Amino acid sequence: MEVVVPKDLSATITLNDGNVMPMFGLGISRAESGENKDAENAVVFAIRNGYRLIDTAQTYKNEEDVGRAIKKCGVPRDQLFIVTKLFNNGYDSCKETFAESLRKLDLDYVDLFLIHHPKQGKCLESYDAMIELQKQGLIKSIGVSNFNTYHLEELEKVGKPIPAVNQIELHPYLHQKNIVEYCRKKGIAVMGFTPLTRGYKLHDPPLIEIAKRYDKTTSQILLRWSIQHGYITIPKSVTPKRILENLEIYDFSLNKEDIITMVN
Repeated sequence: MEVVVPKDLSATITLNDGNVMPMFGLGISRAESGENKDAENAVVFAIRNGYRLIDTAQTYKNEEDVGRAIKKCGVPRDQLFIVTKLFNNGYDSCKETFAESLRKLDLDYVDLFLIHHPKQGKCLESYDAMIELQKQGLIKSIGVSNFNTYHLEELEKVGKPIPAVNQIELHPYLHQKNIVEYCRKKGIAVMGFTPLTRGYKLHDPPLIEIAKRYDKTTSQILLRWSIQHGYITIPKSVTPKRILENLEIYDFSLNKEDIITMVN
């Protein structure tokens, strides 16, 4: 798969199933749920300021907040790309919990549905259920999350369709070269979660020095690293100021020396 470096927030990637996905969006894991609380307000604000990709999950317990935000944001549904994830693996569980997700989101379909983690087992059964839901038009694209090479090879061995996306933790402190290379060889789009290292590395001295040279924040440097590698990137934020700051990453490029410093 060709590496695409986005030039602005409107940049998209064509998945292996032909569907088109934005390359930058908002993650809302652990965002406070409830009417007019953090999750809902963050999604509304982000969409009204140009974001089109929203990433949630059954285990985040804020799908209803995303649904309310979609209704309030003023942007047509077909211009948005909504991702959610299966928590309890299994054929019947997938069918049942997906129906619940669709109800909570108050949508007719989701753009991308992922198996959240292979550690729960029953991945093949879950995948079969997802394929059926896709055929019914309830899911546009199907994918996986936290899958390593072994898990993807197991899908291929039994003749399952190649996932459109693999969402994995990605940042300079965990760059996962082997699985990234495997995905790209197989045409699987790489989507990186926690690109800001959950905040743990934002005060790392070498990162601070690099940020000073570019007159950027350390968060913006980490996000630039991610998009410059062609990863679909979904930083989590519920603060309007941060949601906007996270977009100020398209007016500069990291040089090779700084990229080497970051991954070492």
